[in-house]
Amino acid sequence: MIPQANPQASYLSRSEKINDVVSRVLNSGWYIAGQEVKNFEQEFGAWLGLGDVIGVGNGTDALELSLAALGIQEGDEVITTPHTASATACAIACSKATPVLVDIYPDTFTLNIDQVEAKITPKTRAIIPVHLYGMPVDMGRLMAIANKHNIPVIEDCAQAHGACCNGQMVGTFGAIASFSFYPTKNLGAFGDGGAIATSDANLGTHARELAQYGWKQRYISDEVGMNSRLDEMQAAILRVKLPDLNAENARRRAIAAQYSQALADVVHVPYEPKDFESAYHLYVIRTEQRDALRTYLQQNGVGTAIQYPVPIHLQPAYNGWLGDVGSFPETELAAQEIVSLPLYPEMTDEQVNTVIHYVRKFFATAA
Repeated sequence: MIPQANPQASYLSRSEKINDVVSRVLNSGWYIAGQEVKNFEQEFGAWLGLGDVIGVGNGTDALELSLAALGIQEGDEVITTPHTASATACAIACSKATPVLVDIYPDTFTLNIDQVEAKITPKTRAIIPVHLYGMPVDMGRLMAIANKHNIPVIEDCAQAHGACCNGQMVGTFGAIASFSFYPTKNLGAFGDGGAIATSDANLGTHARELAQYGWKQRYISDEVGMNSRLDEMQAAILRVKLPDLNAENARRRAIAAQYSQALADVVHVPYEPKDFESAYHLYVIRTEQRDALRTYLQQNGVGTAIQYPVPIHLQPAYNGWLGDVGSFPETELAAQEIVSLPLYPEMTDEQVNTVIHYVRKFFATAA
């Protein structure tokens, strides 16, 4: 079986180094808020080129804390996309703000910048662009709109570690950015983990305080915060993997190029605008025969996934509140046609060619 994602391969490719650092942490006797986390925050910040990184429990916490650090509260509106993991809307709703959804472009699956300004109201307090599947949102155009209306931008970079827009890395455009280190991410831990990143020292300090009960000094909460911490074990593992991230992203791009060259005549392959560089967290194709293709590939040992099968506004928690059927037609159509093919840095060329072979064979047979 060729899985759609394979975090175990990431471990096996560097198991000796990871085993060593796990042993180092276990033998240190310090498991929370220690030197491993401090070092990772500094190293990830240097890689991003941002001054302040705060390790937190997961990517959803990173979003919620970013909203809280910006003062988002009940009655506020936050613009985002219906085509994303439910975590994005969940973080907004948990902040007691209202998600305001904007449809996507059908080719990149990212926030339709042409529709954003029409959704801005006096209650709009933030915009969360999601760099979905590793594809950057058009941040130059979005930041122009946000700056015009003096609205802070929180970049959701959960799937886009290392993606670039016009030569600038995502996560460095907005006021603050959130990252996930879920095991399947481009930079993945072997458990949950996340980070907040910002160039604003005051905003970073506020987010760090909120992540630990609202403490400015130990045991004294100056405001209501939460408990969200990246642990020492995951930080140590991420430190092992971070130096390989650029090379692994390059391998993802190489696999994506192989797929696109071989499959463009039978499916809609990912579109990458000029001067955009996707991190290819996922390789997502579109076809009206999606379900039949998935069944055929599964029968022939090729795993697939659908990210995401139900748009945010049609999920039970949000249906009727954020929209109904027909509210966001591009998102709704995409949800019926998208499928993610196997993509991870450890894939061999033989495995890539096997996937290509069976995709093409399916369409040859279907024709």
